[in-house]
Amino acid sequence: MADTRGDDLAESLQNLFTSVSSMVKSELQGTNNQLDLLEKMNLRVAAEYDDLGDVAAGLRVFAEQMKSKSGGLDEFVGQMDAIEKQVSEFEAVISVLDRYVSVLESKVRAECRHHQHRRSNETVTE
Repeated sequence: MADTRGDDLAESLQNLFTSVSSMVKSELQGTNNQLDLLEKMNLRVAAEYDDLGDVAAGLRVFAEQMKSKSGGLDEFVGQMDAIEKQVSEFEAVISVLDRYVSVLESKVRAECRHHQHRRSNETVTE
């Protein structure tokens, strides 16, 4: 009976160790699966960052090209500002001349009316 108890105990311990071993293996396999997934995710993210790095490099080159082109436009912008200033000054001169012409027209009309009035008075008196 002692042998039967010893065999039962040995069998129970064997079952316990087998169960614990299976449980530990399952836990380790689950952890290993998670690490594999994490590695794949990291590789995918690294690839995305590489792509973003390429895009950023392209944008940097584009920005530098735009900056150099805009630097070339500064001269033209300066010329346009000078032309705009000259046009404003020209408009001011035209406005002054327009007022002067209006005054002269008024004086000529007044003189014409005065001259016509004088003629009509001379015609009447003759």
